[in-house]
Amino acid sequence: MKHSHSVGSQFSFEAVLEDWAEGMDYCAIPVPAEITQALGTKGPVLVAARVNDSEPFQVSLFPVGGGKHYIRIKAKIRKETNTKTGDCIRVRVTVLDRDRVEIPDDLLLALRTEGVARAFESLPPGKQNFIVRRINEAARPETRDRRVQEAVLAAFQRKEKLSEQASATARSRSAA
Repeated sequence: MKHSHSVGSQFSFEAVLEDWAEGMDYCAIPVPAEITQALGTKGPVLVAARVNDSEPFQVSLFPVGGGKHYIRIKAKIRKETNTKTGDCIRVRVTVLDRDRVEIPDDLLLALRTEGVARAFESLPPGKQNFIVRRINEAARPETRDRRVQEAVLAAFQRKEKLSEQASATARSRSAA
């Protein structure tokens, strides 16, 4: 179910940073119920977020059942804002359009070089956004390069799948 009416909506709230996976440095905060209700979906919601006065970062509000969402706060952001589990943090989010994907130049060049740019663009927008976000979050150049290559592989796999579907459709038409 698409809820584009919430794209651009801005929300702010305070919450206590929780440890979500003991020993894994995975922290998250609950999104207030009134915000989840305003979003109008029980599914993931792509947002640009800020914690305290951090730089903005892309993340998804992830559903946890019962109409509730949480937002993950990565170690990089916690370090930047000098926050830790148990701290009360201020969060500001702006709902982004999941269907709008900004492909970084290095990824676009790699996709075009390998002839799979159209295949990548045929991936669902949520998948494209996830791949691009992983690339943009890479801390080291070699990690970024590896993730660009993983994206190219995903595009090749998509191209194969589309080709197989087209062949199956052609066979069923000729058999009829």
